[in-house]
Amino acid sequence: MVLWVFGYGSLIWNPGFDFDEKLIGYIKDYKRVFDLACIDHRGTPEHPARTCTLEQSTGAICWGAAYCVRGGPEKEKLAMEYLERRECEYDSKTLVEFYTENDTSTPIVTGVIVFTSTPDKVSNKYYLGPAPLEEMARQIATASGPCGNNREYLFKLEKAMLDIEHEEEYVIELANEVRKQLDLPEEVKALLKPIVSHVSVKSQAHVSTRQRVFAS
Repeated sequence: MVLWVFGYGSLIWNPGFDFDEKLIGYIKDYKRVFDLACIDHRGTPEHPARTCTLEQSTGAICWGAAYCVRGGPEKEKLAMEYLERRECEYDSKTLVEFYTENDTSTPIVTGVIVFTSTPDKVSNKYYLGPAPLEEMARQIATASGPCGNNREYLFKLEKAMLDIEHEEEYVIELANEVRKQLDLPEEVKALLKPIVSHVSVKSQAHVSTRQRVFAS
C-alpha cells in the first residue's frame, strides 16, 4: 500500500510526519479559501482563527504539495495518527488526481487524499463561510491560539507559495490587507471588535467520533 496526501495549507511548509516523497503540483477544480474556523491551534473557541479549506470551482487549480508514505501499514498508520491529531475541523475527504508542470493533461498520481470542509454552517460547526476582505483580515490579524497567531499562518502560506514558485493572488491580497490592519494606530485597533465564533466549546468533545481531516 502507498498513501498519498495533498497539502494545501500548513502541510506545504510543515508536514510534521515521516514521508518518502514530496511533489509540487496541483489539483483541478478546487480553489483555496479562508472559510474554516480553527479553535485549537491558531485561535480559540471565543475568537477562532481563519484557516484555509478548499471550495469546488470548475476550471480552478490549487497548487500545493503531495506527500507519499511508503513502507507498509505500520508506517502509514503512524502518519495517519499524527495527521488526525493535528487537524480536527475538517469533515470531508475525497480522492483527487494530482498534476505537475511536466504534464498538465495526465495526472502523475491518482487516488490522492485531500480533506476539506462541508460548506454548510448547520452540518459543519467549523465552517465560517466567506466574508468581506476587511472583516476576514481583521479576524486573522487578531486571532491567536496555543500554536501561534493566525497572521503567522497566513504569512507562512504566502511565503510557501512563493518558495514553490506559484504565488496566489488571493493569498497575497488577504495577507496585504492583514498588514494594513496591523499598521493601524493603537487607538483605532482598540475600537475593532474581534470576530466571535458560532463554534461551541463543547464541539471539541465530538471530534473523536468522526473521521478527522489532515490536509490543511
